[in-house]
Amino acid sequence: MAGTEYTLPRAEFDKPVKLLIVVAPFYRDIADNLIDGAKAEIEASGGTWDLIEVPGALEVPTAIGIAERLSNFDGYVALGCVIRGETTHYETVCNDSSRGITLLGLQGLCVGNGILTVENRAQADVRADPGAMNKGAGAAAAALHLVALTRKWGASRKGVGFIPDADELKIAGTTKDTPTA
Repeated sequence: MAGTEYTLPRAEFDKPVKLLIVVAPFYRDIADNLIDGAKAEIEASGGTWDLIEVPGALEVPTAIGIAERLSNFDGYVALGCVIRGETTHYETVCNDSSRGITLLGLQGLCVGNGILTVENRAQADVRADPGAMNKGAGAAAAALHLVALTRKWGASRKGVGFIPDADELKIAGTTKDTPTA
């Protein structure tokens, strides 16, 4: 149904936001258009960004995981393009990169997935078009909305899932609270 698409209003922030754009630039021109869209969306929300390149789409989730452990970004934008070829490698790359990004999100990371998974070059060109449906901008918008949601519900917390927050740790021989008998 044409005309039924809905786009959320742009995320707004009281404090600055910094995102990491992680891109697999195998198709350089497609990647550049996705990057340009992501940068424009981040800057339109008043945010800043850093950019890193990785060898392929399978390395995007790993790079995001490393950045989360070793840096201080509010969110992440995953970009790249996988075009179907003659082998089953396409399914592996599409499924595993998407699964990795989804698992990062379920661990509490704010990740927008802009890795294109398309049948042919023409489909990739449409989805990376700077003047139309740029999925790089859409992925950045998704990450920004997740950052806004995280801040709304009490800011970021490193103790997600099985990883305890720093004040939840107990060191052998000491207790978190005053012991009672």
